[in-house]
Amino acid sequence: MSFRNFKMVDYVVFGRGAFNQLDEILAPRRKADAPMIFLVDHFFEGKPLVNRIPLRGKDKIIFADVTYEPKTTQVDALANSLKESFGTVSGIIGIGGGSTMDLAKAVSLMMNNPGSSADYQGWDLVKFPGVYKAGIPTLSGTGAEVSRTTVLTGPTRKLGMNSDFTPFDQIVLDPELTKYAPVNQRFYTGMDCYIHCIESLEGTYLNEFSKSYGEKALELCQKVFVAKDHWDDESDDQLMMASYAGGMSIAYSQVGVAHAVSYGLSYLLGTKHGIGNCIVMNHLEEYYPAGVKEFKYMVEKNKIDIPQGICKGLTDEQFDTMINVSIGMKPLWENALGKDWEKIMTREKLRALYERL
Repeated sequence: MSFRNFKMVDYVVFGRGAFNQLDEILAPRRKADAPMIFLVDHFFEGKPLVNRIPLRGKDKIIFADVTYEPKTTQVDALANSLKESFGTVSGIIGIGGGSTMDLAKAVSLMMNNPGSSADYQGWDLVKFPGVYKAGIPTLSGTGAEVSRTTVLTGPTRKLGMNSDFTPFDQIVLDPELTKYAPVNQRFYTGMDCYIHCIESLEGTYLNEFSKSYGEKALELCQKVFVAKDHWDDESDDQLMMASYAGGMSIAYSQVGVAHAVSYGLSYLLGTKHGIGNCIVMNHLEEYYPAGVKEFKYMVEKNKIDIPQGICKGLTDEQFDTMINVSIGMKPLWENALGKDWEKIMTREKLRALYERL
């Protein structure tokens, strides 16, 4: 039996105010005349955080529109424009939520790989390392800061560039950066982490590596969303570590039903990942009874609205599109339901699930 030789992030800095070390962290990575490109979530346009970015020489801040999740066309356009403007760059620094970090990882790879990012949607298709890349999360929960994927919506599917070249070279985990997140957004993204843990811990791929990280992440999520009556600085610290540990848990296992189904929603309807997972999780008692019960309690306790009826009025063709995207996530289904998953999750059963959302 051969075991996965798992590529991790090279450098991690954690702590309140760690963002202030960014200049010294980037200094040795700078190449003469090649700028650092800071891809920043457009949420921060005009906000104080932007003034703290350590610009040098020809460095450039690009505000990333992440109203929708990253598309292969957006990645290609960014990479091509940087090549035209600068030839090469010293690095790509992603500052924002999961979408911004995924965008940064993908643009870094496309600086050094030919063709379109759509050519690399799948497992281990990327041929060359990207330029230096650093991830700085301003939301906690996606695990994008540690994952070996960058999830993209392409012409025919929503699928990541899963490769050993994808993980960041550096991550800066500064819980202070998450305190401005809108309450709903913070909950949806935190639930992404919670749902990762449930799917990983109840999956057929489970092993002690995944279990150790998954149990810790789950415990931290429960402290933040179940035990506490109000949000405080400690909550930000705990959720940031839950996100990291949740991402590590999946690295050696997989996610499951909620993620597989939400990919279809995202591809067809543009539903954001965190909220999509919540919409699906609300209806998964059959697969994760205890997790769904606790999830519903957290939703109620934190006074969060989960959208209902988002698939009303869709055509057969639209349902088929979602089903095709979802069924394509084979490792997720196998982790959730075992080797015979295709007999359990038929197209008809999946259609019925989508109709309830």
